[in-house]
Amino acid sequence: MANITLKGTVITTSGDLPTVGSQAPDFTLTNEKLSDVGLSDFKGRKKLISIVPSLDTDICAISTKKFNEFAASNSQVDVLVVSADLPFAMGRFCGANELKNTQTLSMMRDKNFAKDYGVLLQDGPLKGITARAVLVLDEDNKVIYTELVPEISQEPDYESAIAALKV
Repeated sequence: MANITLKGTVITTSGDLPTVGSQAPDFTLTNEKLSDVGLSDFKGRKKLISIVPSLDTDICAISTKKFNEFAASNSQVDVLVVSADLPFAMGRFCGANELKNTQTLSMMRDKNFAKDYGVLLQDGPLKGITARAVLVLDEDNKVIYTELVPEISQEPDYESAIAALKV
């Protein structure tokens, strides 16, 4: 378990992020077409996984837009945004903001992703959704970078995550 904060209040996560050098756990998440997808759907490609509590918050929206900008000029990387939002809401957000370079994935059918990646919030007002985190995976799904953002209301370290991709 890890401790993070929400505006100074300590919140506990369900575990720890996968460690650098380990294989990323497989997952089943739901895309905007209501299809289940897993890591095998992104086989052979580098992945930046941005885990956010909800796209309906300012910081989540900002980080998704920034990673979308990166993805626009780096087509060899799949940028995945994972949240507890419904695919319909994620689609509206991406449409309204003209975000075409990220893939939004919902935990609507299965919270095992949040448990397996150690980001499920165990207490506090956001209990049951995710902490803010970023992981970078290589083409073989080996973890090459992780960040659990220590304060949910802060943005992630974009530069370090992007630098880990070596693109």
